[in-house]
Amino acid sequence: MNSQQAAPYRQQLLAQRTALLAQISAQRGGVVSRADAAAEHFGQPEDSRAQVATEREIEFALGERETAELAAIDAALGRIEAGSYGQCTDCGVSIPAARLQASPEAQRCIPCQEKVEQLRPA
Repeated sequence: MNSQQAAPYRQQLLAQRTALLAQISAQRGGVVSRADAAAEHFGQPEDSRAQVATEREIEFALGERETAELAAIDAALGRIEAGSYGQCTDCGVSIPAARLQASPEAQRCIPCQEKVEQLRPA
């Protein structure tokens, strides 16, 4: 895919990146981490330790998901710059436009992505 064909995907990725960073900033209250924000919210004397621990685990999981999503967006932008965007990173086949429109950060074709997901422990 040439740079002209990748331009709409680049714009979509940049918009997703901006929105994700704004979401992270808003949910964390600026410079406060998710875990600290959760502790402030649920760290009241009437809250059980289990409730606080559960909320912290949820906040850590959300933080990990956001970090992974941001990394996937940045990697896709890097593939655009390198000229390899739209090609499966595993087998090299062209990723269908419909998949890229639905998930512009996709790095694999559907068959390769399914293989990766089957190998991950549940």
